[in-house]
Amino acid sequence: MRFLHTSDWHLGRSLHRENLLPAQRAFLRHLVQTAQAEQVDAVLVAGDVYDRAVPSLGAVELFDEALHALAALGVPVVLISGNHDSAQRLGVGAGLVARAGVHLRTAPEPEALAEPVVLRDAHGEVAVYGLPYLEPALVRRRLGAEEVSHTAVLSAAMDAVRDDLAARRAEGGDVRSIVLAHAFVIGGESSDSERDIAVGGVPSVPASVFEGVDYAALGHLHGCQTINERVRYSGSPLAYSFSEAEQRKTMWLVELGPSGEVDARRLDCPVPRGLARIRGELDELLTEDAHAAAEGCWVQATLTDAARPPQAMERLRVRFPHTLQLSFEPQGREDDGLHSYGARVRGHDDGAVALGFVRHVRGAAATAAESTLLVEAVEAAARVVGGEI
Repeated sequence: MRFLHTSDWHLGRSLHRENLLPAQRAFLRHLVQTAQAEQVDAVLVAGDVYDRAVPSLGAVELFDEALHALAALGVPVVLISGNHDSAQRLGVGAGLVARAGVHLRTAPEPEALAEPVVLRDAHGEVAVYGLPYLEPALVRRRLGAEEVSHTAVLSAAMDAVRDDLAARRAEGGDVRSIVLAHAFVIGGESSDSERDIAVGGVPSVPASVFEGVDYAALGHLHGCQTINERVRYSGSPLAYSFSEAEQRKTMWLVELGPSGEVDARRLDCPVPRGLARIRGELDELLTEDAHAAAEGCWVQATLTDAARPPQAMERLRVRFPHTLQLSFEPQGREDDGLHSYGARVRGHDDGAVALGFVRHVRGAAATAAESTLLVEAVEAAARVVGGEI
């Protein structure tokens, strides 16, 4: 059986206020064309269809367009909700759209998790189970998990899957199996654009959770990666932060053999515009040939000039018209080796933190007069908070 594994579309998301709906439309049309050209038996979408629980009208229309196109091809779609999606909203009408071959798996109840979409090819049945994002505090009791943790609730869900799979095999012989899940699996590398899921305890789960199935199609991490032969992330089809500038954006084309053998190949997604991170003094960035490749890219620029140059963004955009982000790291600034802001301010009183902030932004310490005014302001604010004023 041949299928496409994709995830983390994040429809409606922007990149530093740059509208990405046209790029997302180009990807979804590419997905439909690929499904037709490769004659796939199914498309698997491992969560985060939308970027937020209440998506924009444009995002909803784009999703609707893609589902209609896949349904017109007769290609089944199995889709789960991710931590960015509203499971209830995404799952509306699931019973109706299933008749068109679009199978939404958004409910966290054990009986729903253990109800697969059953596909068939010349070698028999393939049971496709969809495990939506499971927030531990919300689903622990329903799943009978031993504790409030991502590992516990996903393990409980997988126990239900394995029980159902064992029953099917007892009745009908060999049944191959696929699981869709949205989670942070140990061994995966994250990027800046993924929403933290640590609120439900330690966010990562071991890959061993998925033992007993032939293929686990994962979503959540935005980089395409292989945890092991049977456990893979497709990654997002577009770069959603500059931390993803070096990532190759792809889908997995997976062949599931007659005995559950896995043969996976990466298929590139269309790149609307490259991302580039450039660093240096402003005059160098504006003149050096080494930066020519970034001229047509979305750009994140870091200026290292000792003093902040006037009209830096306007001047950068003359050569790099798609500059989206600009930061300053002046040369010669003291660095105590602590990169966490929390680590930098730990143990300091409010006045010291405020003075440190001035030094960080300006690249030089406040004057004696400025220091006096700032400390007096901090002390006055503290008295207001303490109810003395």
